[in-house]
Amino acid sequence: MATETAQSRGEALSPERRVFITKVSLALMGLASLLVAVPIIGFIIGPLVRRFPPRWRPVGSVDSFKIGETVKVDFRDPSPLAWAGVTAETAAWLRRTSEDKFVAFAMNCTHLGCPVRWLQEADLFMCPCHGGVYYPDGRVAGGPPPRPLFRYPVRVHNGQVEIRTSAIPIG
Repeated sequence: MATETAQSRGEALSPERRVFITKVSLALMGLASLLVAVPIIGFIIGPLVRRFPPRWRPVGSVDSFKIGETVKVDFRDPSPLAWAGVTAETAAWLRRTSEDKFVAFAMNCTHLGCPVRWLQEADLFMCPCHGGVYYPDGRVAGGPPPRPLFRYPVRVHNGQVEIRTSAIPIG
């Protein structure tokens, strides 16, 4: 058999050929890894860089809010993922300051994003995680938060109070 290879005759591969085969193998493994890694990285990074336009979300009729009272209002997250389910539901703290003026604060502490609570008797927002305290206007009163509470734009449209939802900057 004239077509026998050096390998089949028990002869060793030359060092140059061994180096060549090693380099080709490494290049093919690198290419395969890249083909698998690109979609995975895109899946992980995509939601972080994709921008969703802010949307006005109705949270109740004007008549359902009393002047000077701070209440929790629920609405749908502006950028929910397809599998978000119940976690796409979020909330804000809404206060009616006059007949036609409202102010809305994010539920998330600016320190690490923990949910803040409104304590009516203390007239303060409190973060239970790390002791963050905010005044009724959202300014930091104490603790580790670096910034005031994030404010949502609010409008009255056709008798409904609407909050302009957007991604919340944290930290």
